Amino acid sequence: MSLSPAAELWPDVHPDAARRLMLAAVESFARRGYHATTTRDIASAAGMSPAALYVHFPSKAALLFAISRSGHEQSLALVADVAATEKHPPRAVRRVVEEFVAWHARRHTVARVVQYELAALPEREYEIVADLRRRIERTVRDVIAAGVDSGHFAVRDVRTAARAVLSLGVDVARWYTDRSRTSPTELGRAYGELVLRMLGAEPTAG
Repeated sequence: MSLSPAAELWPDVHPDAARRLMLAAVESFARRGYHATTTRDIASAAGMSPAALYVHFPSKAALLFAISRSGHEQSLALVADVAATEKHPPRAVRRVVEEFVAWHARRHTVARVVQYELAALPEREYEIVADLRRRIERTVRDVIAAGVDSGHFAVRDVRTAARAVLSLGVDVARWYTDRSRTSPTELGRAYGELVLRMLGAEPTAG
């Protein structure tokens, strides 16, 4: 039995009504922008009354926070898993890039909201998400630093290199659509090769 789109995106969120509201919010934020979207727009898209929305989320900002936090937690889990299981730096970087890019392509609508509506978060919620972003960057930075130490990479500024690598993946959500000719997996592989070259390693090293 296949999962619904909302259940696939947020398997840990319950009940299903909350997931439906998150999916409706993603679609509304992506189409109209956060500030132009009303709670009535979201509830209507989810097939609910505005009052029903508040049963699950106290505000529109709470919905955005749930979406953004979940997306960043998924991204962190992805890169952390690779860093923990792959100790050969070029292979680790390739896998990180392949999976990070593929995630942003496969879930491009969600990723676009997650990455480009950060400024709309209230300060406390923003800091929680910002901490997740720092942890993602630190993980990637550590993988690149290990490659520099092992002689696989030629990078002067590891912090800038990590930010550049992550920016490439994040930007995929801006332009990728369901009509793109390259599949998320193929795009991830292509970016993995490009990043290895950018870090001064031969693609065959990964």
